[in-house]
Amino acid sequence: MQLMDKLLIGGILMGGLLSASVTIADDEQVFGWVEKATLQPWDIEVKAKLDSGALTSSLDARNIELFEKDDQEWVRFRLKLEDQASGDVFSDQIERPLYRELAVRGAGGRDERPVVLLEVCMGDTIYEEQFSLRDREEMNYPLLLGRRTISHLGLLDVRNTFLQDPECGENADVVPHDPEDNQS
Repeated sequence: MQLMDKLLIGGILMGGLLSASVTIADDEQVFGWVEKATLQPWDIEVKAKLDSGALTSSLDARNIELFEKDDQEWVRFRLKLEDQASGDVFSDQIERPLYRELAVRGAGGRDERPVVLLEVCMGDTIYEEQFSLRDREEMNYPLLLGRRTISHLGLLDVRNTFLQDPECGENADVVPHDPEDNQS
């Protein structure tokens, strides 16, 4: 087989493979590494960083305290978030059942964080996800979405930002939390 024939066949095969990968991408929503998200049921629009290096999502929370309610462990915390759509500051005390505790190890040592289930609108779908609570006031993004959440969304394009607007109305699809989702 001559070199020109090999190049032609290689180009056709490569073009077919590229077309196949684009077809796969067209079937799923594509999200950038930073997106707008709305926290439900409050409909607060915040900037979210999609971080494939983190497993569990994280939310900026203040005055975090554990307490007992009806013989179960609960978490009380304050959300203080600027709504990106209106510029208003949402500040409210929230109570949620403790889903689990997360041990985080880093350069500063070991840190225990409470994890609760919350709903977040990404694109046109509401996802019930695990969120560790932490004071993220010094961070650029009040909401960090980890791999557990990203895996439900679709594809992540690390070259782009703000590819999807959160548009979850009353009839939005809701994806409930999957307690069997034990990614690592």
